[in-house]
Amino acid sequence: MAKTTQDYITEVNEVSAHNYHPIPVVIKQGQGVWVTDVEGKKYIDMLSAYSALNQGHNHPKLADAIRKQLDTLTLTSRAFHNDQMGPFLKKLTQITGFDKALPMNTGAEAVETALKTARRWGYEVKGVEANKAEIIVCQENFHGRTTTIIGFSTDPLCQDGFGPFTPGFKIIPFDDAQALEDAITANTVAFLVEPIQGEAGVKIPSTGYLKKCRDITEKNNVLLIADEIQTGLGRTGKMFCFEHDGIKPDIVTIGKALGGGYYPVSGILASHELMEAAFKPGNHGSTFGGNPLGSAVASAALDVIIDEGLVQKSAEMGAYFKEQLQAMNSPLIKAVRGRGLLIAIDLTEAAGKARKYTEALMKSGVLAKETHETIIRFAPPLVITKEDIDWAIEKIKTVLG
Repeated sequence: MAKTTQDYITEVNEVSAHNYHPIPVVIKQGQGVWVTDVEGKKYIDMLSAYSALNQGHNHPKLADAIRKQLDTLTLTSRAFHNDQMGPFLKKLTQITGFDKALPMNTGAEAVETALKTARRWGYEVKGVEANKAEIIVCQENFHGRTTTIIGFSTDPLCQDGFGPFTPGFKIIPFDDAQALEDAITANTVAFLVEPIQGEAGVKIPSTGYLKKCRDITEKNNVLLIADEIQTGLGRTGKMFCFEHDGIKPDIVTIGKALGGGYYPVSGILASHELMEAAFKPGNHGSTFGGNPLGSAVASAALDVIIDEGLVQKSAEMGAYFKEQLQAMNSPLIKAVRGRGLLIAIDLTEAAGKARKYTEALMKSGVLAKETHETIIRFAPPLVITKEDIDWAIEKIKTVLG
């Protein structure tokens, strides 16, 4: 007898730590924006694994790239060179306009690498007294779940029971350039910010906020670090979200869609001078960072974004999707906001919590996820079409219309 959805959920609950509260669907197969569960029902994916699937599920070019590399070489460690890392990083730096990249695996690793880069630069170049470096971050941030990163979270759930935490961080309100300027001291080495706060509920700052932050950091000899792990690689209708403000940060963290949904690949982008100031053999590394399998997949993932025009598609389809959501005029919806294909719905107080609606959407064939209890996020693969959106809107109307 075939296992049911509940059989799979019961099984995983028996053997896995309960550190997630997933929507009760068990996915077996995916193609493009569509996935199929273990009982054969199809759904449209409106989450994209938190923007890790910008190229869509099971993209044939990525599948070909990973199969080819699997038959050749998968891992060398950084003790030896491999023939895939260099071409991948050259392509990445040429596309993004940065001098150098340092490859890692997960988003949190990329953020940790950026923090180390900033601190080391502060001591070696800016002349901050040893162990006095400060990094400014924002309230409601989400940069990962390592002990250092959760130490400057403002979400009690992330911190409770996991202390003590790493010192050296100062927290200010998001979208408040004056607060940034007021917080800077002689020991400030960097300001770490998400161009859009995704996990906080797709919080989009006011127009010009990042430009003001760039001006303030330059004036005070402070590095600007943009965390583009969720917003980068086309998600917001630009290759990077910071481009909407016409700026260039000193350091950019990237990940998620860099691996195309096939393999965890992340890293930082920075200038030659920053990389030289921060790193020397032995002071930072990763056994898997820059491995040939991940490099081959990431190179193909970049090709798909460029060759298929996914950045422009995100801008066009995102505008259309947001318009259709706003046109619903639902009494349950307080606001719709978004940039590109990173969109959120704020529910009214009368609507109650979002979880019941995301579970109802699942039953209607739309997979989305709630955040902060009263917000539903929609972030489909960038390969989505107008026809896909129209189909999804009709289903969303049955739940929220």
